[in-house]
Amino acid sequence: MTKQELFENIKRKNSFLCIGLDTDITKIPTHLLKEEDPIFEFNKQIIDATKDFCVSYKPNMAFYETQGAKGWASLEKTINYINETCKDIFTIADAKRGDIGNTSSMYAKAFLENLDFDSITVAPYMGEDSVTPFLGYKNKWVILLALTSNKGAHDFQTIMINAEMEDQNYLYQEVIEKSKVWGTPENMMYVIGATRAEMLTDVRTLIPDHFLLVPGVGAQGGSLEEVAKYGMNKECGLLVNSSRGIIYAGTNEDFAEKAREEARKLQIEMKQLLEIYL
Repeated sequence: MTKQELFENIKRKNSFLCIGLDTDITKIPTHLLKEEDPIFEFNKQIIDATKDFCVSYKPNMAFYETQGAKGWASLEKTINYINETCKDIFTIADAKRGDIGNTSSMYAKAFLENLDFDSITVAPYMGEDSVTPFLGYKNKWVILLALTSNKGAHDFQTIMINAEMEDQNYLYQEVIEKSKVWGTPENMMYVIGATRAEMLTDVRTLIPDHFLLVPGVGAQGGSLEEVAKYGMNKECGLLVNSSRGIIYAGTNEDFAEKAREEARKLQIEMKQLLEIYL
């Protein structure tokens, strides 16, 4: 998917919502456990119920890999179903890969070619040659981890670099500054946590035109209004993710309807913010 196609879909749906399919078999409604593939059936019903209100789905690989071969089969069914029935949806493999070049090439082939995701989250720690193999696919994206929403993000990401010098930066700023030349705003996004919304102003000085994937809204307490205020650009430039707050909104047979209600609430708020800032 191209950047322009993504932006057009955001305008058409009045939404920049990404829904995380962090599907935990111990948390899905128990009546689904009788299904041949409970994880896929849960995902399918969530997708059918919410696809009108979101522009992206983001399966988190850990929740599928933990189930071994069965989980991988559920993932394949899920991405195939999205690609076949929701052709306007931007798909994210939340895999957080990143290794030496030949290994990254295999990860890229697995997720961007074989599974045909639009994008993959990548850890930048090993440097340029660990990231560039993911950038070799037309109309596919790298989403680079920069400033995450977890508590431990402060352990490294906000360490001050060159503290004694005039050109001091936080480590996450150094990551953005160095990596932004590896790709372009047409094929690289960055993860910036919603719980760090006030830092989005600094992020936008470094990468004014890139899309940002913003987790942390909802269950983690991030403010959608602040994310839009500090992070939105002329092409929206935001994909705001909500996972648990949507997919686990209900625990009974009406779980998909409850998920739809929560997705709709966020879409209404996003529509208002788009009208303000675009």
